[in-house]
Amino acid sequence: MLTINKTMKDGQIILALGGRLDTITAPDLEQAVKALPEDAQSLVLDMENLEYISSAGLRVLLTAHKRMGGREGMKVRNVNETIMEVFELTGFSDVLAIE
Repeated sequence: MLTINKTMKDGQIILALGGRLDTITAPDLEQAVKALPEDAQSLVLDMENLEYISSAGLRVLLTAHKRMGGREGMKVRNVNETIMEVFELTGFSDVLAIE
């Protein structure tokens, strides 16, 4: 199960993710990313409560990153050790702006 809590502040959209981002739940995040307003200046993915990410979840992150590329961009916050290890092994730690 994946929870997505959306907050907007000064043109910045924050999606707080919780649970598991896997093959079953990745379409939920994909829909949330597609639904972002065109005038959004930046996207923050807060992963404080995210427990797991699969390759399907990584694909959605890459899609979101590309979508926000022409704007201020996308940042990832509060990544736990397990998910950071996945980012490092896959090279995502070199692509994503991780805070």
